[in-house]
Amino acid sequence: IMNAFGLIQIGLMLSSTTIISSLQCNHLPLQRRKVIENSLRLLDKMGKNFPQQCLREKMSFRFPAQVLQPRQKETVGVAIEEIFQHIFYIFSKNVTLAAWDGAALDQFQNGLYLQIEQLEACVIKKHTQHHRSKEVSRLKLKKYFHKIDCFLKDKQHDLCSWEISRAEMRRCLQLIDKATRKL
Repeated sequence: IMNAFGLIQIGLMLSSTTIISSLQCNHLPLQRRKVIENSLRLLDKMGKNFPQQCLREKMSFRFPAQVLQPRQKETVGVAIEEIFQHIFYIFSKNVTLAAWDGAALDQFQNGLYLQIEQLEACVIKKHTQHHRSKEVSRLKLKKYFHKIDCFLKDKQHDLCSWEISRAEMRRCLQLIDKATRKL
């Protein structure tokens, strides 16, 4: 009797976590908008205005905007997860020369990390007929963020390279916000 009771309890716990996670996934676009708004606010708070001496060094990374425009919501979700992972990766390296507000940077990274965790839990990783378009998106994003990473390395992670990258991440988050509102 005790064994059957234990199995029933486990079954109830599993079904309730499934319900909770599906509820979280249903509210994901709204949560994502809040995370993006918060991330943009933290990006602004991290540093001051764009330094005048960095204006000469403008760089065009050409964000692959088409990755946020497919017809499938799931494909956009995968692209957004990928973007958040790349941004998290870039902002977890050699940021000492940026002279940014450390607390704002930590909050920014934590917010991204939590969103990545939620997206991974919600985005179905099954091989579907949209697999090819997901891979194409993934490769385009990888190439885009590799350019930013190389730019930072080439400039030895100096103040201007970080400020230019911060401005680019801001633009990136604004594009995600725009795409999320359309979904």
